[in-house]
Amino acid sequence: MPTAEEDRASRRLAWCVAHVLRHAPDHVVTDLIGRLDAPARKYLCRDEWLSASTVTLLLRHGSEEDRGYVARNPHVVGRPLPGLPGRARYAARPGPSPELLREVGPGPFTPDELIALLRRHGRRPRIPITLLRMEHAPLDPGTLLREQARDPLPSGAVEALLLVGELPREVCRALLDAGTQDTAAPLWYRPAVRAVRMGLLTCDELVAHVAPAHRTLLLTDLSGARGLHWSLPERTGMRTAVARALRPLRDDPRFWAELLRHAPGFRGTLPVLVARIVRGTLGEPADGPPVPALAETVRSLAPKPVEPVAPAGGVDRELALASLAVPMESVEEDIRWVRDCLARGLLTGEDVIRHKAPACWALDEGHWLGDIDHPDRYDRPGAVLAARAEADRLFALAIGSDPDAWWRVASTLPDFAGTLPHLLLRVTEGGSVSGRP
Repeated sequence: MPTAEEDRASRRLAWCVAHVLRHAPDHVVTDLIGRLDAPARKYLCRDEWLSASTVTLLLRHGSEEDRGYVARNPHVVGRPLPGLPGRARYAARPGPSPELLREVGPGPFTPDELIALLRRHGRRPRIPITLLRMEHAPLDPGTLLREQARDPLPSGAVEALLLVGELPREVCRALLDAGTQDTAAPLWYRPAVRAVRMGLLTCDELVAHVAPAHRTLLLTDLSGARGLHWSLPERTGMRTAVARALRPLRDDPRFWAELLRHAPGFRGTLPVLVARIVRGTLGEPADGPPVPALAETVRSLAPKPVEPVAPAGGVDRELALASLAVPMESVEEDIRWVRDCLARGLLTGEDVIRHKAPACWALDEGHWLGDIDHPDRYDRPGAVLAARAEADRLFALAIGSDPDAWWRVASTLPDFAGTLPHLLLRVTEGGSVSGRP
């Protein structure tokens, strides 16, 4: 039976690990989860606002006990339990309408007939889900892959197959290749969002398999989409994964110009496009229609100067920066001060990550924007996106993809009193990381 002090230590370690895992690649997430002891794993599975990829990897590689804790976590919104409608809900839906039965018949359908019907009714997922529940011959994954490679299915049909098709993971990945389909088609993004929501794929896997490449870039901002779209934490996770794929471009403006020039017509995945840009093996860009909003998306992902242009403020800004290292008498007072500085333009999200102490508070937006009852209700999403992007940059610059270094950061974060850059510097130097006397 653990003591109260040991229980508090496990809870705090899990809280810090959850924040660190937001910024780690998949193999590091899996490695760090495996290093936690049973009490810390329990608290990690029950942590608030676990990232989508962490939930997916916990369910994929964790124990039955881990899966039970995640399924009972009320904060896991839509990934993959309890928020997402499951098989029981779809089975309880009304059967096919008389109009549909008159058009397609009662079945059973052959695989070719089913695929033809999915193509015909695949704009939205509702009718494809009904068709998949009707009697039909088993849909062979090989046949489905060949049909997808020949002529990609509409987005609604793909979403229905992800929801109720019970397909192998490699088939789910292949269904995200849209071939030559027009990105301007409505609801093209829904299968990708659904794959993450269901726990089928992580954001890193999404980046590795979505094609064409410009769709991956556009998935980083679906704020104007209707209906199903990213929550704010999912959006930050997707931006983190895309930024990781774009890292070989560094801050070379020639590479970024090539990305913008070739992305509209390139039919492969984003990592393949980036690798070919770096190697210089791309020819002239393929002809194709312009992709709306792509230029703005690429500019938002391009690396910014390490020190942004200082907002107006002078001495007031210097005082605001200094105040981040000295917490106020209460958390509420600290939050009011930081929010006021953000509103007046004296601080940015990057400033909070670089200068706020302790580092674990900087990584938790609740400690500088206040508590919320839902992850999409931050009234300053720009500050959250900027803070997460800066933390991504610092982690990548300091420790890359070394699981041992990530573990040293995560395990020392609970008791470290300095800023995040200070912690990363001490870890990479190999000395003591204690920020306390």
